[in-house]
Amino acid sequence: MAEIKYDILKKLGILSEGSKGWKKEVNIISWNNKNAKIDMRDWDEEHIKMRKGITLNKTELKQLKEILNQIDIDELDME
Repeated sequence: MAEIKYDILKKLGILSEGSKGWKKEVNIISWNNKNAKIDMRDWDEEHIKMRKGITLNKTELKQLKEILNQIDIDELDME
């Protein structure tokens, strides 16, 4: 498997933390020296190991923001 290179350009926030220290984070990351993207995934404490996540470019992030702004979160049937 090819080595994945990443550079965390800016840490935007932590969404949650698991009992073993892994944190679900929102960051701006450049993957393999390409254009930076918004990234949401779980990271270990040292930011060496990661789990699968999702990346969004600026257009996708704007669309997600529009969708979230239209949702009444308190009325969603979920925990």
